[in-house]
Amino acid sequence: MAFRDRFDVVQPWISLVVRLAMAGILIAAAIPKLMDVPESIRAVRAYRLLPEAIVPLFGTMLPIFELLLALVLLLGLFTRLASIVWLVMIVGFMIGIIWAWAKGYSIDCGCFGGGGDVAPGTTNYPVHMLERTGFLLLGIWLVAFPRTPFSLDRWMAGKPEPTAA
Repeated sequence: MAFRDRFDVVQPWISLVVRLAMAGILIAAAIPKLMDVPESIRAVRAYRLLPEAIVPLFGTMLPIFELLLALVLLLGLFTRLASIVWLVMIVGFMIGIIWAWAKGYSIDCGCFGGGGDVAPGTTNYPVHMLERTGFLLLGIWLVAFPRTPFSLDRWMAGKPEPTAA
């Protein structure tokens, strides 16, 4: 069996794992923020990047948006588009981290709950950037290879589920 044939068999299953991982990351990020919306707002405010007038709205709506995107990914609905939205979000988060780092702010990113100003020297921005780079790679994979089993995309296209060889 040629590499391309093997890849065609394995790719949908790898993409399924990537799609579910992305949904899981979004759920893990959204739940703590939804459980403490004022803390989510503090996390957004700590970046000192957005106008104060929209900080409360952004801090409140971000976890709701994350959950909605997670649901879309779990369902495998508009997978490529959902992956593009994921990429835009991750790039936005990376810009926020770079901004805080460049400005010398010492903040907890608030990515998975928490957030706000922290004691100087307690923030590890390189690790945050490495983590976001990994998230970026997941999104790039799914944009390139959105075909996954157990997805509404596949069902709506009338395609049978792939079989593992």
